[in-house]
Order: sequence, then C-alpha cells, then structure tokens
Amino acid sequence: MAMRNDALSIPSDYPIRVKQYRSRLGLTQVELAVRLGVSFATVNRWENGQTKPSAICWRQLQRMEEGNTGPVPEPSQLAENPIIDFTSSPIVVRALAEGERLSFGHMFNPVFATEISQIDPLPHQRIAVYEHMLKQFPLRFLLADDAGAGKTIMSGLYVREMRARRLIKRVLIVPPAGLIGNWHNELLTLFSLPFRIIGGPDAKNANPFIGEDSDCLIVSVDTLAGSKMFSRLKEPGVVPYDLVIFDEAHKLSADRGNDLRVRKTDRYQLAEALAGVDGVGEEWSLPWAAHHLLLLPAT
Repeated sequence: MAMRNDALSIPSDYPIRVKQYRSRLGLTQVELAVRLGVSFATVNRWENGQTKPSAICWRQLQRMEEGNTGPVPEPSQLAENPIIDFTSSPIVVRALAEGERLSFGHMFNPVFATEISQIDPLPHQRIAVYEHMLKQFPLRFLLADDAGAGKTIMSGLYVREMRARRLIKRVLIVPPAGLIGNWHNELLTLFSLPFRIIGGPDAKNANPFIGEDSDCLIVSVDTLAGSKMFSRLKEPGVVPYDLVIFDEAHKLSADRGNDLRVRKTDRYQLAEALAGVDGVGEEWSLPWAAHHLLLLPAT
C-alpha cells in the first residue's frame, strides 16, 4: 500500500523557511522542538537541510506562524483526497517493512552494530567503542592504541553504530594518501558502509561536499588542506559534517621555535578549522565545525 499527498509537498527551500518561521516566532531551536514535540537535533537537521519535516510537522509549523497552536492533526486529516494504492509488490512492501524494523534494532540490542558487521570485535575494541566513545556526546576522542590494535575497526564500528542509531549522517574521513584505499575497502567490506573517495580533480568544476553523494567521503589530508579543496568547504551550500576522523593524527604537527613562536603546519590548521577552534586565521576559518572529532595517531 502507498499513500501520496501532493497538496502538502514540502518545498525545496524548507531549511530557509523553517529558520524564517522560527525567527518570526522568536524561538530558539530547542524551544521550537518542544513546541512541535520533536528533538532539538531534528530541528537542527531541518535547518541544515539534512532531513525533511514530516507533513504533520510542516502543517504544525504553518499553523504556529498563523497564530493557531492547536493540536497536531492526524495524518488522515492532512489530505483532502488521499490516493491509496494497493497494487504495490508484496515483496517490496515486505522489504520496506523489514528495513524499518531493523532501523530500530539498536533499541533492543545495545551492541547492534556488531550484529550487522562482518567482524568479531576483540574485548578492547568493544570497551573502547561501547564504554567510552559512544558515551561521549559530542565526541572529542584520541584513540591512541598500539599499532595493529585495530583502530580502523573501532572507528568503523563507531560509525556503524552511530548511523544505526540515527545520531550521525555525514562523515568525513581524512587519512594520509597511502591509506585511502584501505579505509574504503574495510568500511565497505566489514561494515557495509559505501564511502566515496574524492581527490583534487573533483573540486575543479563542482563542490564534492554538496549533494546526496557527499554524506560519506574519504579525502587525503594533504588534498583537503589544499587551497582549492578547502575553499569548497567554505561555500554556503555545504552541510556541516557530523563526524570527522583524522588517521595518522600525529602528522597534524606544530612546533615552537627558539623565538618561542608556535609554527603550525597546514595539516594542523586544517584540523583546527574542522574542530571549530577559536582564533584560526581568516584563511582557515569555516562557517561551521564538525560535531564529533576522532583522532587516530600511530603509536
């Protein structure tokens, strides 16, 4: 069965409209979320264009602006002439229903990602992800295990779990150039996470950080620190990344000379910019910062 409601289609500029509605009502994102009965993160994602409001929430927003804050109407009341179609393939309906059911698997299994990944995590990997990393919100974490301890595995498990819980959507992985292929293969093979690798040519004629295929990206640290690629992150249409992972993070170096002045490399300043550190120069300033940051040094 399928139902469509063309009369209440959400306009493409809904992020701007939500901000305008909220501004005219004089509400913060938290206050608007309380009025609508949704979470603060939901309103934030609407305004960033990451998710669309439901038809119920959109109608309620319009009613609030019109001065009518009555109860939210039932879905059956939203369409004057809803069109119901029972000709859909039962196999498709079953697949959709099963996908929806699995999307709530984390509510019944606190280590759900281990069940849907092709790994058998070691005890220290479980402890790092489920007893330390997932409990930090926002995450600002230095995963400094010994070489060979499986930092890539732990990172992939964290990403898989956070995406299963619908807590993150956009992920940017920044390794050295020589490790890009390893990251791409392990995330795809072990965690069914299809990341896209981007390079310098991708930034010449378009912005690789905008669009439906920009949510999960891998780019080398030196490519991203280049002026052309980094400038793409500053463009207005870029939605902030929920999580940024720096591999080989010890290469994000800075030193202090004999004159006691701190000299920061481009890699270091790139990390500061994505982390939202105050006081970065105009060259490295971004209008947004990643919510979660994971550093993986080679120890």
